[in-house]
Amino acid sequence: MAATAPKFRLPFEAPIQEMEARLAELEARYATARADLDAGTPEIAEQVRRLRRELAGLVRTVYANLSAWETVQVSRCEHRPQTRDYIPLIFSPFLELHGDRAVGDDRAIVTGLARLGERRIMLVGHQKGKTLAERQACNFGCAHPEGYRKALLKMRLAEKLRIPIVCLIDTPGAYPGIGAEERGQALVIAENLYEMSRIDTPIVCVVIGEGGSGGALGIGVGDRVAMLEYAYYSVISPEGCATILWKGAEHAPRAAAALRMTAREVKRMGIIDDVVPEPPGGAHRDHREAAANLKSYLLRALREIEEQPRHELLKRRYEKFRRIGVFVEADAPTEPLLPTS
Repeated sequence: MAATAPKFRLPFEAPIQEMEARLAELEARYATARADLDAGTPEIAEQVRRLRRELAGLVRTVYANLSAWETVQVSRCEHRPQTRDYIPLIFSPFLELHGDRAVGDDRAIVTGLARLGERRIMLVGHQKGKTLAERQACNFGCAHPEGYRKALLKMRLAEKLRIPIVCLIDTPGAYPGIGAEERGQALVIAENLYEMSRIDTPIVCVVIGEGGSGGALGIGVGDRVAMLEYAYYSVISPEGCATILWKGAEHAPRAAAALRMTAREVKRMGIIDDVVPEPPGGAHRDHREAAANLKSYLLRALREIEEQPRHELLKRRYEKFRRIGVFVEADAPTEPLLPTS
């Protein structure tokens, strides 16, 4: 079967796209030769196999050496699976629950009862949308206060039903508009942080794409916090950081490196617990394998949490987040650093 034209247009993937185009051309030749019973068909088939191996090796090499900014680009890829893409692959059946009982329903956050393996769970996740119309309806994944109220309301329901909570984080940040601030955006996020630390049921949070600032933290307090391999988790976007420090968004690659926002860096600092591997070339290249890896992690994490004594659940969660940012000051020098007159 002939390969289709490359769908992914990430800037650093130029060598991969070139080889994919060559492979598509060669597979087209193979299909024609096979249909015409050409004597050279076996030779072309061997060339196709060899080029496929070379392409797989090139993809592994490129993705093993991504810079922080290139990782950000992968996390924002329009073909990357979002919460609604994972639902039929992992959480089916799914019963969506709407509204915050105060203002309305924020489509930037999806909530509902679902099944994960043999477990009933409450799913909470950001949704950016795929088409322009969907993205506008979802505010590009930037939730309003009613979105975070909806999330907390459904989490409290999960506590009442004694079922675990799974949170999928994928947002550049909470919606920054005047209306959102007037309706208490900062307060609602703070309340979510406080209440999630006290909800007496297992919570697993995974950053599946962008993990931006308080918008991510609003559904990010859990017993296990993980990231997909090519996601990022940061207090601010690279563009925002670059604008503040170097007065221009063109310095975003420099800011991304300085922020240490990639999964490996964040895990090294103890902010997350685990890194969930993605398929070669990122989750956008194979939704099913990405979903299988995520499902395996969620099942393992919930099993480990459930094995812990239930009365220690909240204590361990509290201690986990209190440890973030702990540092030790060195003793003051006994001699002055500069000569005195």
